[in-house]
Amino acid sequence: MAGTNGKQKTARDMVLSLGVIVLAGLVMWVFIPHDDKEPDIKRVDYRVELLTARRAAPYPVAAPEGLAKEWKPTSVRYRGDDFDTWHLGFHTPDGEYVQVQQSTQKPARFIEDATQGAAKTERAEEIGGRTWTRYTGGRYDALVLQDVDGMKGATTVVAGTGSFEQLADMAAALKMD
Repeated sequence: MAGTNGKQKTARDMVLSLGVIVLAGLVMWVFIPHDDKEPDIKRVDYRVELLTARRAAPYPVAAPEGLAKEWKPTSVRYRGDDFDTWHLGFHTPDGEYVQVQQSTQKPARFIEDATQGAAKTERAEEIGGRTWTRYTGGRYDALVLQDVDGMKGATTVVAGTGSFEQLADMAAALKMD
């Protein structure tokens, strides 16, 4: 009989301990601030990086002109030591992401990286006087412009989680100087 009383105490102690832990968790949840709204994404000014890239890159660097103010630039970089890679990322008005990337890297490898594994389709679109090829799947969908006259071996990719309409809006807004 002595063993039965000890087992009951152990079970009771475990239940009480669990209750204390749950109570402590609830107290922490109440007093630690938690905000369920989307974080405020900061707008970056990419003008200086754009001017630098346009001076340094061996190809005409693409940047949008005339996009609605709701398109928020969020990231920018130029890496001359990494195949002259240009990147400009935007948060779209409906919360999606669209990026412009250009590089002189071998197209197959660059497109694979920039589109995050999207596959080439047979569909091409005429946008802004240029023929862009659609890529779908992977993490991003994309529009790709390869080594056309004046691009000097560069590939341009407009990719992201945005719709093809948003990707086309970005591609149409691109000015390459």
